[in-house]
Amino acid sequence: MTSTTKTKNRQFRLKTRPVERVSPDNFDFREEDIPELGGNEVLVRVVYLSLDPTNRIWMSDVDQYMPPVQIGEVMRGLGIGKVEKSNNPNFKEGDYVSGLLGWQDYYHADEAESKSLAKLPNVAGVPLQVFGGAAGMTGLTAYFGLLELGSPKEGETLVVSAAAGAVGSIVGQLGKIHGLRVVGIAGGEEKCNWLTKELGFDAAIDYKNSNWKKQLEAATPNGVDINFENVGGEIMEAVYDRMNLFSRMVLCGLISGYNETDDSKTRLPLAKALMKRIRIQGFIVMDFAEKNVEAITKLAGWIAQGKIKHRETIVDGLENAPTALNKLFDGGNVGKLLIKVSEP
Repeated sequence: MTSTTKTKNRQFRLKTRPVERVSPDNFDFREEDIPELGGNEVLVRVVYLSLDPTNRIWMSDVDQYMPPVQIGEVMRGLGIGKVEKSNNPNFKEGDYVSGLLGWQDYYHADEAESKSLAKLPNVAGVPLQVFGGAAGMTGLTAYFGLLELGSPKEGETLVVSAAAGAVGSIVGQLGKIHGLRVVGIAGGEEKCNWLTKELGFDAAIDYKNSNWKKQLEAATPNGVDINFENVGGEIMEAVYDRMNLFSRMVLCGLISGYNETDDSKTRLPLAKALMKRIRIQGFIVMDFAEKNVEAITKLAGWIAQGKIKHRETIVDGLENAPTALNKLFDGGNVGKLLIKVSEP
């Protein structure tokens, strides 16, 4: 190991499956020795850990798009890291990479695991943490969801729920780049002002306001052509009621129900979808992995040009990951939520 590399690795290992909110008690937080590298292996020091609603799904023993994290396993998590040591010709010491690095200080990748690591480009004007958000998986989720599934046409109306969150804030800006009328739904006056005054949304609806449904109607006089759905529940139902003939619902998340055991919040009456010929499609960002390089290049370019603005909520310290995750469900973050694990 290099002289700067530690010999111990702090890890969060899943101990119990959460019921409702996530607690530090659901994990064992412990130190383990970092093994020496074998052939074609890579040691990555985690710099930023991404906290995402899907973390909550991964902790649950339910049918999902990846196997659930098993009891005793290191908690799965996307991250950005720096290669500390490499016996793999595809990576050199000092490279910055992204991948499923886990809730830990160091990620030790064998030859097979190293194939899932993506080297990050060095783009002037794009700070490293942005590749954990607007120019990373968050931006890719927004990009593919809106442009591949939303099929936007200039002049259409796009509604984005959880619009001040990591994905939603990028979706809305991509909508403006592509000539859409963009309406965001968020919680609180401060978030709504950020959407309209800084990000260029045409309107922002504060769902904490008692008359938010009437505000939604006023903001969508021509109905809704694209619903980028992140929340579910009552918000999803209200937008669904406004959807037009041949409109599209991009089903990205149902965060309002992730801490619930009752799935009634995720149900919709489908007669309207039939009569209005509404296309409802769920997706996972990995569905479009073969287009990642092209999309990251475009996103980074728009960010460097100032066409996409970004904000990160950064919490210092790996040890704070379990409690910080709940910010996603409490509305306690603006933009991308990251844990700063170490210095770049």
